Amino acid sequence: MKLLFIYNPRAGKAQIRSNLLDIIDILTKAGYEVTAHPTQAPGDAIEAVRKLDSGSYDLIVCSGGDGTLDEVVRGMMQCHLQIPVGYVPAGSTNDFARSLQIPKNMIRAAERIVSGRSFSCDIGIFNDATFVYIAAFGLFTDVSYETKQDMKNVLGHMAYILEGMKRLPVIKPCHMRIRSEELELEGDFLFGMVTNSVSVGGFKGITGDHVELDDGMFEVTIIKMPQNAIELNMLMGAFINRKINSDYMYCFKTAHIIMESDQELPWTLDGEFGGRHTKVDITNAHKALRILGVGSK
Repeated sequence: MKLLFIYNPRAGKAQIRSNLLDIIDILTKAGYEVTAHPTQAPGDAIEAVRKLDSGSYDLIVCSGGDGTLDEVVRGMMQCHLQIPVGYVPAGSTNDFARSLQIPKNMIRAAERIVSGRSFSCDIGIFNDATFVYIAAFGLFTDVSYETKQDMKNVLGHMAYILEGMKRLPVIKPCHMRIRSEELELEGDFLFGMVTNSVSVGGFKGITGDHVELDDGMFEVTIIKMPQNAIELNMLMGAFINRKINSDYMYCFKTAHIIMESDQELPWTLDGEFGGRHTKVDITNAHKALRILGVGSK
């Protein structure tokens, strides 16, 4: 059996360097012929996967942050490659790994891949792109991809918070028209996210209760534009504590949603820059990704 191991050598605190040989040893002892590919730049994992011939590998294992996993999955979808994926989290936040109960310890995560159960989860189709667990616009959405990797490595979650605080004095509303089977909206919004995860930015439970990663549905959260600093304070408190308040936010589930804006808006997909768009069409690809080594439900 052949295995392609794609890893980001700079993710997290570059801890892959002290675990690389042990991980490869675990995969080799499980009967795999391992080919290792360290990513060289953003987008490199996409190209590494796109170059694969169908049937050339039996398993792809990736190690890095959620952005590395996103690139692997995006490459697979672009070339219609359907093989299992193993994930050894090594990023600063690892929201999707938390959702799947994949161990934080890299050695244990590798052991789970070769001995644990598999799970088929939903992923998102975003226009012509894909995302694994979140597509978002508005306040703070550029923080994850504009925060320097070295700063993430040293400060972890605090890096995102510090970088995000810089945005507060220059808040601009996003005027959008939002359509789904469940709800139609138009107005000025501060932030919006379409998710398939139990945590975002390291905050568990922020996407809602009873989240299932294989139910064919996204969790959608749309935050209204506050009118003053007091409303902003109350809004952020309600959002972080997941106290649903219709005065400040809309929260619902859907399998398909279309969002349009008068001006191009930057989007983030799994913590990476997802381009600037005036219209996005987001569809749930039900159970499109098979992940190995997840925890028990």
